[in-house]
Amino acid sequence: MSRLEVLKTYKIYIGGQFPRTESGRYYSPADKKGKPLGNICLSSRKDVRNAVVAARKAFGGWSERTAFNRGQILYRIAEMLEGRREQFISELLAQGSTKIAAETEVTRAIDRIVYYAGWCDKYQQILSSVNPVASSHFNFSVVEPTGVVGIVTPQESALIGLVSLIMPVICGGNTCVVVASENLPLCAITFAEVLNSSDLPGGVVNILTGTNLELNNVLATHMDVNALVYGGNDTEALKSIQEGAVLNVKRIIPQRKDWMESNSQDLYLISDTQEVKTTWHPIENIGGASSSY
Repeated sequence: MSRLEVLKTYKIYIGGQFPRTESGRYYSPADKKGKPLGNICLSSRKDVRNAVVAARKAFGGWSERTAFNRGQILYRIAEMLEGRREQFISELLAQGSTKIAAETEVTRAIDRIVYYAGWCDKYQQILSSVNPVASSHFNFSVVEPTGVVGIVTPQESALIGLVSLIMPVICGGNTCVVVASENLPLCAITFAEVLNSSDLPGGVVNILTGTNLELNNVLATHMDVNALVYGGNDTEALKSIQEGAVLNVKRIIPQRKDWMESNSQDLYLISDTQEVKTTWHPIENIGGASSSY
């Protein structure tokens, strides 16, 4: 007997939970043969607001964790992704990838998470400095997380672009709201399931599916989003985001790379969403000797 296939409903990921979109809307992207891949949430402005609230709530706890502990958690994400390798490969195949390309992409994604896990307790030493000054002071510059970061992932990348943009942001102690690829959304929500089953606190990463046209400018104009990383290649969309960001002077960071290349992982992708804090500390001269207090 013939039967109707039960398509999976891919929910969004907000605050460590998997709600359905507030709007109640869905869309069904198709594979190369025109077969529906699943029921994907069409997120709304309200979903973005809810995600930003969750990200802001999680920011304090995440940014204050020790760098070593953040590294442990990122490594745990890599472990969980490794355990679900075959599921990600099958989803990449369903979205038009070849077997070899899918296996390579999943492997590269796992390795990239491990790369940033290793930087968690090291980037501060490299990016910070002791500055020379012409007065009786010590002068230190250290980096601190920006806050809540919006991320618009590349349209043409299902997994590696997503991972490559999220990991440096959370490695540096930020939280984020992610707009997944509209055309290749399956791996994004499955990756949310990986995050949810790891040690990552709810709200650190929030993942929304839907249309860039509807979601990008909501992130760009939101007054509680501190920076936005744009991984797309649409110059008009980038211009619109930059204009919207003027409202609260948020930093816009265009990232256009071939994420499958090994040189697309970089310390400076971490520093892109860091703020530099400079501290002056006076030196007291006592009996001809210098001491700090």
